[in-house]
Formats: sequence, structure tokens, C-alpha cells
Amino acid sequence: MSDDSLLVLTGIGIPDYSARGLTQTLEPIEASISLRRTVNGGLKDLSFAQFRKYKSTISCRDQEPPAVDGVWPGQVVTVDCIAELSYPTGGSPGRAVVAGSSRTEGGFVFYRPQVQMLVTGFSVNRDEYGADVQWQMDLEEV
Repeated sequence: MSDDSLLVLTGIGIPDYSARGLTQTLEPIEASISLRRTVNGGLKDLSFAQFRKYKSTISCRDQEPPAVDGVWPGQVVTVDCIAELSYPTGGSPGRAVVAGSSRTEGGFVFYRPQVQMLVTGFSVNRDEYGADVQWQMDLEEV
């Protein structure tokens, strides 16, 4: 496991020098959005709670590729995210909290979620002359 990043991909792993400069997005899956307008123009949410899940893109530019040999779309991975979520103090987190990641500032608690996700795709690109590896992994919550 890499000591270069807070990211943990249980089931895949992260080699040293493959995760410095890492970025991660968390956003709602498309199926979670079901908005309709009434005849009076009001906007209503018709979504179902069971579709309130995240998709994520993890990308990086470093010296080594991630450990994706043998990893294919559909593989289940537990992701200790680097992206943070927050909720008002006195509330509760919407996802499991990565141990030791919770902190309070002002009236909010910030934490890194731990999420079960499926790999939906990935890419690895190497610049031979520049000794540079760029990679990206797309995931969706189970």
C-alpha cells in the first residue's frame, strides 16, 4: 500500500509513486435525479431514496501505474475516499466514515466516506520520454 496518499482501494491496492497529486470527484449517479415540473411550473423531486448513490472519478499523474492488471469493469472495490463530505454538527454521516478522518469546523462535521463501489472503467497512459504516468478510474456505488 502506498504511503503517498490517503486513498485506499481495498481489492486493488495502490503501488508507491502511483498516487501523488491524486484528485477525486463524488457526484450523484444519473438514476438519482428525477425532477419534474408541475402544470404550474413548480419543480418536484420524484426520485427514490434507494437511488441516492455516488459515482466517482479518481485521476492522477505520477511515476507508476496503478495496480489494474486483472481489474475489469464490474469488480467490487471498497474505496476510502480522499473527497470529503460534511453534515451539520448534531447530525449523522450518510456513509461509513474512514477511521480517523472526521473533523469538526464551525457548525459542521467533515469526513472522508468509505464506499463500496464497482469499477466501471479505467485508463492508463504513459509518456515514455517524460517518465510520466496518467491514469483514471471510474466507479459507481453498489
